[in-house]
Amino acid sequence: MQRKRFSGSLGVLGLAGFMVLGLAALPAADDPPRFSDWSAPVNLGPTVNSSSTEAGVFITKDGLSLYFSSRRPGGYGDLDLWVSRRATVDEDWGVPENLGPDINTSASDTTPMISLDGHRLYYASTRPGGFGGLDIWVSRRHNKRDDRGWQPPVNLGGAVNTLSTERGPTEFEDDATGDIVLYFSSARPGGLGSEDIYASTMQADENYAPAVNIETLNSAFSDSVPAVRRDGLEIFLSSYRTGQLGGGDIWVATRPSTSDPWSEPTNLGAMVNSTALDFRPAISFDGTALYFHSARLGGFGDYDLYVATRTREKGRD
Repeated sequence: MQRKRFSGSLGVLGLAGFMVLGLAALPAADDPPRFSDWSAPVNLGPTVNSSSTEAGVFITKDGLSLYFSSRRPGGYGDLDLWVSRRATVDEDWGVPENLGPDINTSASDTTPMISLDGHRLYYASTRPGGFGGLDIWVSRRHNKRDDRGWQPPVNLGGAVNTLSTERGPTEFEDDATGDIVLYFSSARPGGLGSEDIYASTMQADENYAPAVNIETLNSAFSDSVPAVRRDGLEIFLSSYRTGQLGGGDIWVATRPSTSDPWSEPTNLGAMVNSTALDFRPAISFDGTALYFHSARLGGFGDYDLYVATRTREKGRD
């Protein structure tokens, strides 16, 4: 993909919904995608979930690899990154495998995310060498099918990370502008709440521009761990804002195009959320499956992984 060179804050602001000179805006879709309501969430079962914590899930573009963090036995530290695979989207998930000591440490490693090309793994870690508590790091691999081929991660640097917590990275590739934008949450000073959603644009040298607060998504409470749909028109996040059903709910915001501002987030409602914590959403490439972790009753451990589904009813590809 050819990337356009912009100053860091300009690229992010364009995607946040502000008109920026020099950015090509994506026209409003004539036939935007439409979906059914979400189904009741389904527990991913005892092969994926354990009597320990499973959290911070991510589903790859092909729907065949499920990355998440877990405290199950066999890890290297507190929370480790694991991957479960399946041969087709109609088959069950396989036994999870630990990503190994190049990725995991004796610290906490969590909220993984894989780039669309399969070559970059972003995640949050408290490993030594960071700026604060949880920092966002990136690892690369040559073979996108080799989960043992991840190289030691590199810290994303001071444009993204601070002395505070940064976590929940999600990468959005804008087909209209060629920009790659990293959305994530941060507890840095100057936000609207205890944790806010930010975005940073990848520059030509693959470093990131200074992060910008996406104010329309944030509240006076904690808003965190975002997930952007492939077309950039829908974003899911976890929030403790007024109107939650339990100990933290999943919310969604939309926009007509990637040059428009995000709407105010709305709660996904009692079909998806529970009176317990529901956290760290991850949306499938086609927009029909929403993965997250939950402390609701009926699981195998303190936090389990779940999936809710919907059907595509109409709209452009």
